[in-house]
Amino acid sequence: MTTPDYTFEQAAQARGFTAIAGVDEVGRGPLAGPVVAAAVILDPKNIPAGLNDSKKLTAKKRDALYDAIMDAADVSLAQASVSEIDEYNILRASHIAMVRAVAGLARPADHVLIDGNLVPHGLTISHETIIKGDGRSLSIAAASVIAKVWRDRHMVDLAQQYPGYGWEKNAGYPTTAHKAGLENLGVTPHHRRSFKPVHNILYQE
Repeated sequence: MTTPDYTFEQAAQARGFTAIAGVDEVGRGPLAGPVVAAAVILDPKNIPAGLNDSKKLTAKKRDALYDAIMDAADVSLAQASVSEIDEYNILRASHIAMVRAVAGLARPADHVLIDGNLVPHGLTISHETIIKGDGRSLSIAAASVIAKVWRDRHMVDLAQQYPGYGWEKNAGYPTTAHKAGLENLGVTPHHRRSFKPVHNILYQE
């Protein structure tokens, strides 16, 4: 099993870049909640141990890493709202969140490592895309952990305001419990109306 390393960052440093940010987003698939992106500039002398793609880590490990990354790195979090997702589409909204995350870094990045193969529209600084980057670059892995933990906690908060959809467990993804909640309780302000299961409930005759 390959784990992420610092080779992409070192290659960028060799080309003269000094502030290299990894960027990732989470929450493209859910029926509810915002899409969240994080940008992280790691300190090469203080990289938290055990970093990996957030999907390969336990919730407990992600929580511990979240705190370690927040303590040791430059971190920026951003989101695109449900209304933006519905207005533009989920891909565009996820890119809006990524651009916002990069722009929000206290220490401006001069090069960005992006998870995936698409460059967010509006990203004006030097960048490269890395397919499956959250499992290959430590900076992107760190961003994936930050975005995932923050979004999961946000959905737990929303679940307290809107019980019955199971968001505290499913983070807004279309599980059986979530779909049953939609059928029984209807659509909340946090549901993505452009997503088919939500749209179908709103417009069933």
